[in-house]
Amino acid sequence: MGFFDKLKQGLNKTKTSFDEKINNAFSVFRKIDEELLEELEEILIMSDIGFETSIKIISNLRNKIKKGNIKEVEQVKQALREEIEEILEVQDSSLKLTTIPTIILVVGVNGVGKTTSIGKIANKLVKEGKKVVIGAADTFRAAAVEQLEVWANRAGCNIIKKSEGADPASVVYEAIKVTKEQNADVLICDTAGRLHNKKYLMEELGKIQRVLEKELPNASKEVLLVLDATTGQNAIAQVKAFKETIPLTGLILTKLDGTAKGGVIVGIVNENKIPVKFIGVGEQIDDMETFNSKDFVKAIL
Repeated sequence: MGFFDKLKQGLNKTKTSFDEKINNAFSVFRKIDEELLEELEEILIMSDIGFETSIKIISNLRNKIKKGNIKEVEQVKQALREEIEEILEVQDSSLKLTTIPTIILVVGVNGVGKTTSIGKIANKLVKEGKKVVIGAADTFRAAAVEQLEVWANRAGCNIIKKSEGADPASVVYEAIKVTKEQNADVLICDTAGRLHNKKYLMEELGKIQRVLEKELPNASKEVLLVLDATTGQNAIAQVKAFKETIPLTGLILTKLDGTAKGGVIVGIVNENKIPVKFIGVGEQIDDMETFNSKDFVKAIL
């Protein structure tokens, strides 16, 4: 199965919810008028896209309809697709691997699929011919280190770990040392699944950041926040909290195959101007791909 087919299948719940509502609106409102636009706006809000973003999309759509003298349903749908695509294309979604080594710091709350995402990204990079080291700096949970080790072995890359309760920053320091010794291309660091209201965990994240800056000051760095698509609007609060602690460069959206709330990412990107870098649409090691806004919109609408 090609990735677009996997994406379509993975986004099936979002598509069913979103697309059906849109099509129903077009079948009920035969004319392209204000009443239809208000209905579309409500559908966007109810599809977890968010209030402000939905208003922006419909306002732009209204202008396009007037300027282009659009009268056909399919033209309105196409214009709506374009509006959503434009929001998602605001930032470059490619992974910046401009130095050797490049650092990828992965953050997020517990249960979002952080460990799995690291394994899948490591696998993808190894397949591209990159030498990858993983730093298991989530030392608060022994299970996290064990799970990450399983994924590292599957992907065929080196993992640096310490015992449960060890200082996470010391794990990162050790991982940097090994990365330099092995002349690895990429260092991926896991972090504890911090809840955004746990101050000491957020401070630990700052400490890891300082170690990375001191030991690899010239390295290109990606800070990726993993979000569970099933949490819908709660994901927005998580982005806001992490942004206050660390400069995020991208988002990883997981568990898309288990929810109808995939639309939440449109609101998050619009409000934060942070690109989606990867999306996960399944449990297998290959079920993660670089985000493509056109494919994403095509799969849901």
